[in-house]
Amino acid sequence: MNLHEYQAKQILNSFGVNIQRGVVAKTPEEAVEAAKELTKETGTEWYVVKAQVHAGGRGKGGGVKLAKSLDEVKSIAGDIIGMNLVTPQTPPEGKKVHQVLIAEDVYYPGESEPEEYYMSVLLNRATGRNMIMYSTEGGMDIETVAEETPDKIFYEEIDPAVGIQGFQARKIAFNLGLSGNAFKEMVRFVFALYTAYTESDSSLFEINPVLKTSDNKIIAVDAKVTLDATALYRHKDYAAMRDIREENPIEVEAGEKGLNYVDLDGNVGCMVNGAGLAMATMDLIKQAGGEPANFLDVGGTADAERVEAAFNLILKDPNVKAILVNIFGGIVRCDRVAQGIVDAYKNMGSIDVPIIVRLQGTNADIAKKLIDESGLDVHSAIEFQEAADKVQEVLS
Repeated sequence: MNLHEYQAKQILNSFGVNIQRGVVAKTPEEAVEAAKELTKETGTEWYVVKAQVHAGGRGKGGGVKLAKSLDEVKSIAGDIIGMNLVTPQTPPEGKKVHQVLIAEDVYYPGESEPEEYYMSVLLNRATGRNMIMYSTEGGMDIETVAEETPDKIFYEEIDPAVGIQGFQARKIAFNLGLSGNAFKEMVRFVFALYTAYTESDSSLFEINPVLKTSDNKIIAVDAKVTLDATALYRHKDYAAMRDIREENPIEVEAGEKGLNYVDLDGNVGCMVNGAGLAMATMDLIKQAGGEPANFLDVGGTADAERVEAAFNLILKDPNVKAILVNIFGGIVRCDRVAQGIVDAYKNMGSIDVPIIVRLQGTNADIAKKLIDESGLDVHSAIEFQEAADKVQEVLS
């Protein structure tokens, strides 16, 4: 589950990570009051107005701007709230901004120049260890840094059974070129950040930039946090942070119906039972010359109501030119699935795209007969290759 920047910072701060402080506002008037509150708390007289959407690259899209007065706070907030913010990480139409974060100015003058770093914590699946990835090139797209100057990216792997050690935190601070008080501050920052990552059951913490201020403080200026959804039962307060306005509405609807659905960019809809079979089905579609339009796992039950809900979800995608139903009848009998498909088809009245149904497993022969004798415009198949051929046929 993804979080907004202000929510990610709340979690970081709760574990002792120093953050750029800010207040959320939903209207220009609230933005002004937030700025006044921030001035009382921090003494700042300049403010950063940040669009709160689940996407990176907000500054490039005009979603992050500096305000040097309360009048500018109101004006900029009014421009950003309600806009469709387009970034490299949003859909082409962008994402609507419902709120902004009014943050303190942390790039103030002092004894030294501010410096920006990149830091993230995630799981290295190849080694089964947690990993801190960091770079001196903060404030930039880490993908660009990796491509153009890979020598400026460092990695520190941590055994989750042992936790981060002092020498590892010191190594990170040393590789970032820090010394004196900034070195000590970075060591504390790394310890707190790693603790926040593990204790919150997150799958990703990304801070870009981590800032060394002009007076040698180390703070998180931005924050991207992805929580492990399967662990949210342990964090009711985090689960309450979910903002479904930022999620794909079809995927939200699927979750409410108990279906596992991921929206993709292809032209062939998939309805499958089991994640492994779903992946194999997507490969089958590509081999047949199509592109999967979704990942949809209906699970172990496939009655008429569930199948109808799945069809409705798939058909909401205007790019779908065909639907492939690929069910293995192990827990559920194929003939029951076939009857569910027939009933769902009849309940829906008519479906304008061709449907290929492959049912394999218990009572597959009976299921094929039910489909063939239903009188509906449905193509039945038993073998994988047969299904692939029919997909290719209806797309050509």
